[in-house]
Amino acid sequence: MSRRMFLRSLYQIKSLSRSSGLAAFQPLLHNRPYATTRQPAASASSLNQTELAKFAAIADSWWDAEGPFKPLHVMNPTRIAFLRSTLCRHFGKDPFSVRPFEGLKFVDVGCGGGILSEPLARMGASVTGIDAVEKNIKIARLHADLDPVASSIKYRCTTAENLVEEQMKFDAVIALEVIEHVADPAEFCKSLSALTVTNGATVVSTINRSMRAYATAIIAAEYILHWLPKGTHQWSSFLTPEELVMILQRASISVEEMAGFAYDPLTGQWSLTDDIGVNFIAFGIKNSL
Repeated sequence: MSRRMFLRSLYQIKSLSRSSGLAAFQPLLHNRPYATTRQPAASASSLNQTELAKFAAIADSWWDAEGPFKPLHVMNPTRIAFLRSTLCRHFGKDPFSVRPFEGLKFVDVGCGGGILSEPLARMGASVTGIDAVEKNIKIARLHADLDPVASSIKYRCTTAENLVEEQMKFDAVIALEVIEHVADPAEFCKSLSALTVTNGATVVSTINRSMRAYATAIIAAEYILHWLPKGTHQWSSFLTPEELVMILQRASISVEEMAGFAYDPLTGQWSLTDDIGVNFIAFGIKNSL
C-alpha cells in the first residue's frame, strides 16, 4: 500500500466516524464482555481486575528478555522509532538528536516494568510511569535505579483516572498495548485526553480485532510459539482501527497518523508498515475545546 493510499484510508476512517454510518459500531463498543465487576469509584472506572491479576502474576519477568515479555522487548525499538518520528515532527524537535525530547513531559500509562519509560527518559523526556499493579512499579523502580538517567523517572502505582483528579497534564500521553486490557476503552481514552495538554500528543497502540489477529496474536503467539502465556489476550477485547479512531475522536483526540507493526520470522525483528491488520499504533492530537 502506498503512502497516498494509506492516508486516503485514514481519511475515510475519519469521515466514517463523523457520519451516522458508524452507528453499527455501537453494539461492539458498548456490549462487549469487559470486566464482570465494575469498580464503584470513578478513579477506577477503566480497571479490569482479572487483567491486573494476570500481569501481577508475571511481574518479576519484566526485564527477562527471554521471558513472557520477550515480544515487547523485541518490538520496543520499532515502537520507539514511531514515537521518535511522530513526536519530534509534532513538537518541532530534531529526530537525530541524542536527547530529542528534552523539555517535554511524558506519561507512560500502563508502564509495566518500565521497558518503554526508560528509553524515553534517555531521550530527554521528563517521564512519569504509572501502573495499577504495585509489583510492576516496584520492579520498574528497582531497574531504573541501576541507571542515573532512568532513575529520574517518577514511577507511581496509580491510574490515569487518578492523575486526572489531580489535574495533571502532559505534553504526550502514551498508552501502548494497554487499551485491550481495560474494562472500558471509552472511559480510558477520556482519561488519556484529559491528561493531554491542548495540542499535545496522545499515542495508543493495540491489536486489531481481525481474524488474522486472532490467528497470529492468540493462536500462534500463545498456543503454538508460546511467546506469551496462554490467555494473555481476549480477541473480543481488541479494537478495530475504526473503533479506536471513533473513541479517540469522541474524547477530543484527532488521529493524524497510524501505522502497523509487522514481524519478520526470518530476522526475528519488527518493522513499521502500512498494514494495520494485526498490531497497530495511532498518533493523535488533543483538540482545543
